[in-house]
Amino acid sequence: MPYLHLNRACLAYGHVPLLDNADFQIDPGERVALIGRNGTGKSSLLAILAGQGRLDDGEAWTQPGIRIGYVPQEPPFDPELTVFQAVVGGMGETSRLLAEYHEVSARLAEPGADHDGLLAHMQALQHDLESRGAWSCESQAEQAIARFSLDADAKVGTLSGGQKKRLALAQALAVAPEVLLLDEPTNHLDIAAIEWLESLLIESRMTLLFITHDRRFLDRVATRIVELDRGHLASFPGSFAAYQQRKEAMLHEEALANARADKLLKEEEVWIRKGVEARRTRAVFRVQRLDRLRAERKARRERLGSVKMQIDAGDKSGQLVAELVGVTKRFGDKTVVRDFSCRIQRGDKIGLIGPNGAGKTTLLRLILGELEPDAGQVRRGTRLEIAYFDQFRTQLDPEATLADVISPGSEYVEVGGTRKHVVGYLGEFLFAPERARSPVKSLSGGERNRLLLARLFAKPANV
Repeated sequence: MPYLHLNRACLAYGHVPLLDNADFQIDPGERVALIGRNGTGKSSLLAILAGQGRLDDGEAWTQPGIRIGYVPQEPPFDPELTVFQAVVGGMGETSRLLAEYHEVSARLAEPGADHDGLLAHMQALQHDLESRGAWSCESQAEQAIARFSLDADAKVGTLSGGQKKRLALAQALAVAPEVLLLDEPTNHLDIAAIEWLESLLIESRMTLLFITHDRRFLDRVATRIVELDRGHLASFPGSFAAYQQRKEAMLHEEALANARADKLLKEEEVWIRKGVEARRTRAVFRVQRLDRLRAERKARRERLGSVKMQIDAGDKSGQLVAELVGVTKRFGDKTVVRDFSCRIQRGDKIGLIGPNGAGKTTLLRLILGELEPDAGQVRRGTRLEIAYFDQFRTQLDPEATLADVISPGSEYVEVGGTRKHVVGYLGEFLFAPERARSPVKSLSGGERNRLLLARLFAKPANV
């Protein structure tokens, strides 16, 4: 019996069908990779299967009683909670019942408490908690936190992006799920953490459905590929390499079929313009066929092309870009950067790597001038025009339209000395004209990345 099942699922955002009578199921023991272009609806589909979204039509079925762990692409956390509280809080109804049990226990100690009523309530709660195996929750939470090398007492608000992703994974695994749904699980994780996660997923018996753009992770973990393309789900057993071969053949066949249909439509359009009367049976048939061909051509959804990126390098900066001498940065009693010195010169291409929480983003912000060091000196060069793509895309206002993000108050943008209409420029980054007035909050994570790149490339930059 499958764990999860979709039957004739339909979901649309505005005029764009994300799911168009799509069918899908995942069976015990499978590790399925859900792939597709940005904005096709992968995250929406995962949320529906996790019970956190609804279809417009069709059926989404979950095997009764199974435990599902779900990690969205950008998990929401209360920054004031500790890591332990966040993990336990992810246990859903069990977490609520535990909190209620502790509340009733505290009320029993109050003067004038209704002991009989409270004891009866506590007994009912205890029975419910025992049936859920809830008394092991704290132990499960501690084990999950230890697995991901997190500090149980640390406040969520103090964690780096990678540590928050570890927290989300720990929260999902703490419920001992039979099905694990992961949306971009490798985002923000360091190399060692990705390799550890790969091994965990391969060696465990959990059923897995995941979204990723990490080719290595996909190749190692997936036993089946499911592609979401223009509203339809297609299944490809085996590796990503096997999928690529079959997909190339399918696209070739689709292109040939479309070319034949377009040729026939063109021939029929020529025939109808000649004014042949449609009274005879054959002529009536050809008119009907022409109507059908027109309808099919109108309904055809073409595949997206490729992004056209044009970078305006701007004017040259000075020879020195930045120099750090003996720089130290602390947050509370934690030293993130200690006595660090380096020199960055024009033309350098530097990759900054390190484990989650090591201070990579902090160091970047020190170089950019967004943070001041507690000790040491940061000297920045002259004529710097900086394009900064931050990991949380904080530069994007979720309420602003796509057009306003690119060119506030104007319908045109100048890129590399060329004046372009903002709608046309957005089209170069695969945004349809009708989406130019859509709010940023309507975009998927990948689409927001494209939009931020479009914004950065619309301005001259030399760093």
